[in-house]
Amino acid sequence: MKKTQNNGFILIVDDNPTNLSVLCEALNSEGFRFRVAVDGESAIAQAERNQPELILLDIQMPGIDGFETCRRLKANPVTQNIPIIFTTALADTESKTKGFSLGAVDYIPKPFAQEEVIARVRVHLQLKQLTESLEQQVNDRTKDLQKAQVQLVQQEKLSTLGELIAGIGHEINNPINFISSNIPPLQEYITAVTELLLLYEQEYPNPTAKITNTIENLDLKFVLEDMGKILNSLQIGSERIQNLSNSLRNFSRSDSDAKIPADLHQGLDSTLVILQHRLKANGDRPGIEVIKSYGILPEVNCYLGQMNQVFMNILANAIDALDEAIMEGKKSNLIPQIKITTEIDSEKLVIIRITDNGIGIPERLKKRLFEPLFTTKTVGKGTGLGLSIAYQIVVDKHNGILEVNSQPGIGTEFIIKIPT
Repeated sequence: MKKTQNNGFILIVDDNPTNLSVLCEALNSEGFRFRVAVDGESAIAQAERNQPELILLDIQMPGIDGFETCRRLKANPVTQNIPIIFTTALADTESKTKGFSLGAVDYIPKPFAQEEVIARVRVHLQLKQLTESLEQQVNDRTKDLQKAQVQLVQQEKLSTLGELIAGIGHEINNPINFISSNIPPLQEYITAVTELLLLYEQEYPNPTAKITNTIENLDLKFVLEDMGKILNSLQIGSERIQNLSNSLRNFSRSDSDAKIPADLHQGLDSTLVILQHRLKANGDRPGIEVIKSYGILPEVNCYLGQMNQVFMNILANAIDALDEAIMEGKKSNLIPQIKITTEIDSEKLVIIRITDNGIGIPERLKKRLFEPLFTTKTVGKGTGLGLSIAYQIVVDKHNGILEVNSQPGIGTEFIIKIPT
């Protein structure tokens, strides 16, 4: 029979020297590594300290018996998955049933037959390896399915959001172009009419009573001054709407099959314009101050539409954290701030840091932030997909790095690193 090589070991638990000798000889003859314990307490201590591949456990021992030893091992998360085979002279059905109910996988009767011991040990070691392999495959497949699900959701969101925003931008663009293009000639006409009225006033300083009353009722001087101000307001308003339209179209830029050089600062600014309504003061909190500390960045080969979605998800989360901090009274005197810093490091990685001074994230939750469907928000306020989508875009689509630093009560920083 071929010798068995295994990196792990088998723990033999028996207080009888003869039984120990037989079991040790049988395992040694087949190349199994093993260790020995003579009572239940020491067996539990050894298994907790260094987990064996399999335990051969005698039932009748001094101190705690094999049943109690098995119960404690199965109750401990560290040792609960170790297969246990009882070695016993008890052959009654009640003892076997009790052992199986406690989690044992098999029985080896005494006196031992060496071939039977080796056969049962081999079978259960193989079963353990197959189970672990199957669990790993299931875990890998689950992760793959979650990843595929997130990708599908992300693609659908990008497509739907892109079409919606592009459509809105287009619909805004047409009327605002009409308005802005008509402001200059209107301004010329008003200027010409104003000059004409002033000329009339100079040429005919003594108008009729009816004209005088009309001028006084109209408050002509005020109207002429105010028309200029109204035109100026229209000009400023139309420029703002044009900027918003441009930001919407830039944010929803369709991604080509290949990455294209893009200005990430433009993407950040477009995202901030779209989020402007959430940054403004409301009845619950003051306005959020956005501090931009932009470095000099080269154009980056990327899918800009997807990178804009990363910025949107992270900035929206930062706003949510600041809202929560103030609304729940966790930072009553908080002056809400979001700081955006960009730079390029010595390894030619573009680094974008988005930092808020909100409530921060506990360490136990921080490790799970990028998991699909995991969210720290209350029911109905988060899908658990935003950050997992951002992670896939940065890491999988751009070969970058997405990290988070956070201190509860101080704030949170997301760090995006992507190659140029």
